Amino acid sequence: MGRDRESHWYVRPVMRAILHLSQDQPLAVDLLEMPKPSDIAVVCTNVRSVDGKKPVMIDFTTSTFVFPMSMVRFVEIPHATAEAQRASDLAAALMPAEPDELEIDEDFLRKVREA
Repeated sequence: MGRDRESHWYVRPVMRAILHLSQDQPLAVDLLEMPKPSDIAVVCTNVRSVDGKKPVMIDFTTSTFVFPMSMVRFVEIPHATAEAQRASDLAAALMPAEPDELEIDEDFLRKVREA
């Protein structure tokens, strides 16, 4: 978890998807977790129409949205998005953690000042 500029806790979205609602136009969303068959709702952020515009029903695009499964016909997760997310997760897991503080190389700094 991390913090945004307004110091509210948020959860990093898992992947982008298209949420096809009953009796409404599809919405592009960022899922907070992959929906499971046992879920009763889909939790997402960054809700927008598929052309990228803010839907009229939404006041703040930065909000977290909960759509009950009774309103959802199906969730479309583009294959490229899922593969890219898995690849970035794997790369992040394999990368060594950065140290809290970097050591200052005095010899290097001296050479930079002299140049």
